[in-house]
Amino acid sequence: MSNNLNINWYPGHMAKTKRQIMEDLKLVDIIIEILDARIPISSQNPDINQITQNKKKIILLNKYDLADEKENKKWIEYFNKNNQKVLLVDSVSGKGINETIRLIQKEMEEDLKKIVDKGRIGRKIRVMIVGIPNVGKSSFINRIAKKTSAEVGNKPGVTKQKQWIRINDKVELLDTPGVLWPKFESEKVGINLAITGTIKDDILELTEIAYSLTKFLLENYRENLIQRYSLDEKQIEEILNQDQLENENIYEIMQLIGKKRGAVASGGRIDDDKTSKIILDDFRSGKLGKITIEKIS
Repeated sequence: MSNNLNINWYPGHMAKTKRQIMEDLKLVDIIIEILDARIPISSQNPDINQITQNKKKIILLNKYDLADEKENKKWIEYFNKNNQKVLLVDSVSGKGINETIRLIQKEMEEDLKKIVDKGRIGRKIRVMIVGIPNVGKSSFINRIAKKTSAEVGNKPGVTKQKQWIRINDKVELLDTPGVLWPKFESEKVGINLAITGTIKDDILELTEIAYSLTKFLLENYRENLIQRYSLDEKQIEEILNQDQLENENIYEIMQLIGKKRGAVASGGRIDDDKTSKIILDDFRSGKLGKITIEKIS
């Protein structure tokens, strides 16, 4: 069982998407960047900071309901210290959506006042949403636009073929694919994205991803693991203290979880793939509790 993941994945249409976003930036007032609250840094494409630096920006930590509450607070403090506006949202339940709309309007108050002073009445706030795939961008757009929102339509001359979605009488959203693919700055980033399901399981070895998650949980959320799989704390301690390689100890605990969950193949052998899928699915669905993978050191 190795703890080395070889990640070579970078879609070719990345450059085209980046150019599209840069072009669309000229049309909007404010950027909303959606991150995964469980891995805020790993789910942030570094290009976004670079290309949006001259725009107002709000960071949304999505899926915060699946993340550790204590860590959520720390991440809010982290972004605030860096003078970045940040909110917690859950696109599935709709929590944080109204707060987002209010913050958009608050951020643009002064700018709109200047526009009105120049005699332009009724100018809408124009918003673009960006994020990496599977971070919850589509769910958020559906929530904020309430699905039935009518498209504002094309604006003659300026935004040819750009569709605008009306959020309310003050805010409209540019409906373009503001998706930038993750960049694996390090192996750790790739593992974090794989654990949360941001990159599909067939990109990497399933057992390797589950191994990395199990190791992390044993070090940081052992009680969650013990409770979920009815493990014996003393037995786990004994396995971890065995005089063999650490990865063999962790693999043994994964086998124990597989046995407990009935992931048994013919001949009584534990099915590694099935076990790995159980552990990853339990984490992603929140059945292992509220867990944050990326902590502020």
